[in-house]
Amino acid sequence: MGSHRRLAPSSGSDRSTTVAVGLLSAAAAVLGAVPAAAAPHDDARTEVDRLYEEAERATEAYNAADERADTLRAQVRTAQDGLARQQERVNSMRDALGSLAGAQYRSGGLDPSLELLLSADPDDYLDKASVLDRVSTRQAGRLRELQQALRTLAQDRAETTRKLGELERSRKAVAGHKKTVERKLAAARRLLDSLPDDARAAYDRATRSGRAGLPGPGGEAASGRAAAAVAAARSALGKPYVWGANGPSGFDCSGLTQWSYAQAGVAIPRTSQAQRHAGRQIPLSEARPGDLVVYRSDASHVGMYVGNGQVIHAPYPGAPVRHDPVGMMPISSVTRV
Repeated sequence: MGSHRRLAPSSGSDRSTTVAVGLLSAAAAVLGAVPAAAAPHDDARTEVDRLYEEAERATEAYNAADERADTLRAQVRTAQDGLARQQERVNSMRDALGSLAGAQYRSGGLDPSLELLLSADPDDYLDKASVLDRVSTRQAGRLRELQQALRTLAQDRAETTRKLGELERSRKAVAGHKKTVERKLAAARRLLDSLPDDARAAYDRATRSGRAGLPGPGGEAASGRAAAAVAAARSALGKPYVWGANGPSGFDCSGLTQWSYAQAGVAIPRTSQAQRHAGRQIPLSEARPGDLVVYRSDASHVGMYVGNGQVIHAPYPGAPVRHDPVGMMPISSVTRV
């Protein structure tokens, strides 16, 4: 069984701090309760499995939150640019209204009836009155425009404020997921390092085992872009697992598949859960090179099928991007992009 097989389905993308602390305590109990020389190490390997699985789930939650934060940052920048343009328009309208008001005052400062009585040229006055009517009508229209612009500006400001608040919450979520990942990975690494060399070697062999009845030769890639994505994934072989990374020097599982398809000119989502829906789902028996193989019931791991019953994936910290049997852990779906 692989390093990610024993996880029970989770109700969310991350656990609470209490659960995380409980896992660390369980790991400590495994190490402390049984003398190292006599321990069969099965419990320790099981706990390493669980911690890596929890870390990967938290990593995908981190990726989703980080992607959301990036989207919100772009939306906030756009909104702020729009606010600046809207404010300039309001200022220009105010200036124009001020100019009209000044012109009206200069042209019609006297009471109209008195001006008519005093006018030496009634026709000239009537011409002025006609101009004043047009100025007043124009001023009223611009005033209505200004009022509407001010309402729009206030609405845009409120929406931008809301997005800024959402961005701040998203930043905090990213930071929280990051701490969870780091805590779980550190616990898993300590536990794995505590095993004797032969037990660590056996653990690595177990993570690379497959199951019977899975696809053999996968034939040609489903499309030219799938072939290009497979070539990109192969170019990443040997690169380190780096949580939250999507290349080119390091990858987590969904970062590798996203980067590989990006090299083929195809944009797919950032997380394994979203990548599951990035195309048409097909039976495992029809898998062809370039298809995305999504693992576990919560879709928290993903690899790329490359034929001959193999996937390329970024397994976990300390294990570089590599080939493994497609059946190394329970498969939840296969997606053709």
